[in-house]
Amino acid sequence: MSQSAQAGHGTGMSRIPPLEKMALLLDFDGTLVDIAPSPDAVIVPEGLKETLLRLRDACGEALAIITGRPIAQIDHFLPDVPFAIAGEHGAVVRRRPGGPAEHAALPAVPPEWIAAARDLAQAWPGVHVEHKTDGFVLHFRAAPEAGQALHDAAASWIASHETGEHFRLLESKMAWEIRPAGIDKGQAVRLLMETWPFTGRIPVFIGDDRTDEDAIREVEAMGGAGLRIPADFPTPSAFRNWLKELN
Repeated sequence: MSQSAQAGHGTGMSRIPPLEKMALLLDFDGTLVDIAPSPDAVIVPEGLKETLLRLRDACGEALAIITGRPIAQIDHFLPDVPFAIAGEHGAVVRRRPGGPAEHAALPAVPPEWIAAARDLAQAWPGVHVEHKTDGFVLHFRAAPEAGQALHDAAASWIASHETGEHFRLLESKMAWEIRPAGIDKGQAVRLLMETWPFTGRIPVFIGDDRTDEDAIREVEAMGGAGLRIPADFPTPSAFRNWLKELN
């Protein structure tokens, strides 16, 4: 079956290169796996690991996960599957299996923000605080009515703190994330594409939310293709089917 089978009509589909020339860069949540009520509740569908390992071999090892999650969580859900992982939106990058985790030099989140976030989680049942190396996320999928209050609180922390200019508040799916400025998935793409086995290949990135747009802009600037759920694939399941049939 052709590479565009079962996909949508996004313009990026016309720029998909053959696998032997491709660097395949993938988001995790909402792309490879369905969004779950909490980060630890995602389910890796049967057969996905085998599909990714086949594609990694066909791409000459050039398959990476670029995610907002810490690297350790991808190791848990997809052990020994991607060649490289960029975690926490590129704040931490492991360029090869067993290689060192490279940490960007970033400012520390003020501890009073974390304490305030925990207080908010207690005040709004269903809100979950996800801690990361260089920031944290306020998840409110189980308490959608808390979304605006969480946004306003987080924005006020950044606006009123002396180091606030060094941080950004980003919207994700039913979540608000505080992370250092200057770190994004576009930077992660650049870091990965400068080393083997990615260098010299045509990058293809697939993601599903606003935090993926930086990576999409970067791969398109490199002459590659950026694809989106739901613009190019209606659901993660449809995208997984496309990956399975990619040849």
